Amino acid sequence: MDKLKDFEKKIGIEFIDKDLLTQVFVHRSYLNENVGFKLDHNERLEFLGDAVLELVVTEELFKKLPNNPEGELTNLRSALVRGKMLSDIADSMGINEYLYLSKGEAKSGGKARQLILANTFEALIGALYLDQGYEKSAEFIKKVLLNRLDDVIEKKAYLDPKSHLQELSQAQMGITPSYRVLAEYGPDHEKSFSVGIFLGERLAGEGSGSSKQAAESAAASSALEHWVEFLNHEAS
Repeated sequence: MDKLKDFEKKIGIEFIDKDLLTQVFVHRSYLNENVGFKLDHNERLEFLGDAVLELVVTEELFKKLPNNPEGELTNLRSALVRGKMLSDIADSMGINEYLYLSKGEAKSGGKARQLILANTFEALIGALYLDQGYEKSAEFIKKVLLNRLDDVIEKKAYLDPKSHLQELSQAQMGITPSYRVLAEYGPDHEKSFSVGIFLGERLAGEGSGSSKQAAESAAASSALEHWVEFLNHEAS
């Protein structure tokens, strides 16, 4: 209970139903090792929270950006509610400290933990909606997520990586990126691809994926991460 109070202080909200708040942190794997635990896992809350999150973000974008076309609003919403964004917010809120996980899951990291954190954040939104209603949920989402909108717009994080990189490379170097498959591996029914992105003859990034399109997107993301470094190298 003390841990719950600590979390409530962190987010500035006191839940009426403490069991509902506890359930937010219960991962399915925990129940497999703790049969008879008094609460269910958080997946139904996650389902609800996902819908509330999307509605609040959509409503706010519609109001704040009256002149933006539907396609751009859709891309902005996707950038705000994507898993990496939600997991980063969950991490900053210390959600990791409160999770109920199986021993095996507790040792996991990387993308698996990112997914758990993002899903738990959505469960928190669902629980908040049930406990205190839409207005309180919207207020919280605006405070912790929609305050990142200006940064997303400034960095053009709403563009898919390939489009973003093409825009940058054409504007700053006068070059259109090209993609080349560097390697293929695995059986025909489960192939993976390694793709390089080239600006002129210079390799700017590499990525892998289960399809050429996924690998190209990963390569573009890699190039974007090292874009300033790449430009500086070109200028020297």
